Amino acid sequence: MAWWSRKKQPLEQTSESNKVSVPRGLWTKCDACGEITYTAEFVQNLRVCPVCGHHHVLPTKERIAAMLDPDSWQPLDLELRSGDPLGFRDQAAYSDRVTKADRSVGPTDAFTAGFGRIDGLDVSAGFFVFEYMGGSMGSVVGEKVTRVFERALERKIPAVVFSASGGARMQEGILSLMQMAKTSAARGRLRAAGIPYVSVCLHPTTGGVAASFAMLGDIILAEPRALVGFAGPRVVQQTIGQELPPGFQRAEFLLEHGMLDRIVGRLEMREQLGLMLRLLAGAPAKAVAALPPAPAG
Repeated sequence: MAWWSRKKQPLEQTSESNKVSVPRGLWTKCDACGEITYTAEFVQNLRVCPVCGHHHVLPTKERIAAMLDPDSWQPLDLELRSGDPLGFRDQAAYSDRVTKADRSVGPTDAFTAGFGRIDGLDVSAGFFVFEYMGGSMGSVVGEKVTRVFERALERKIPAVVFSASGGARMQEGILSLMQMAKTSAARGRLRAAGIPYVSVCLHPTTGGVAASFAMLGDIILAEPRALVGFAGPRVVQQTIGQELPPGFQRAEFLLEHGMLDRIVGRLEMREQLGLMLRLLAGAPAKAVAALPPAPAG
């Protein structure tokens, strides 16, 4: 029989019971290189792609656990809540936006502060919660950042702040802009007392946060490819009417132009912070376990 006259047999239909279902969320695809990784391994690797090293968004709870010594975090200022001093309303009332953020993220506002330890050293630490209204800095955030510095001054311990913010919170108007001066003044008192402050710029660190305490550290670190600057590149380009250089406002560009001290990957961040804090605070280096003696012969 000629091949063109043969009848094709219909494909066997797969029953619903024989289908293999893959649980949702089992795999994670890298936004940069497209590599697919088991989500459990991806999370264990602090959401850094094991192939290209791209740093994905890290939830604040996971960052706190990764950056501080185990069981050392003591959150404070949990009673502080955002008000609505201007009765602001755009597409929704500001009070409604705050309530919605509280429900989805938790009543931390866009910043969580407290005490912890890094490499065995006590620190006054603060972490921006970018999940909460883009990490925008209102009156509550400014007060919490100020208290991070004040507690460091009171206890004579280093201060560490991890910044990730879209800038000042527009719903609080001039009150949010005043937090730039307030936090910078508190940081100035810490510097006058000779107490170390390390600023870690995450992606993105922009607006009034970048224009104040985020760039006032004794040491300023950043994660790879983090966007750090006041206005975004598109706004800058439209304002000056010129083409911007490649990589403008990325961490690597800022390091090259002397605005950062070092770029540190997320997987090495806690170790590097511990080393720098010990150097700045004049603390002794951690003892290194002795190597076992070489076998005889």
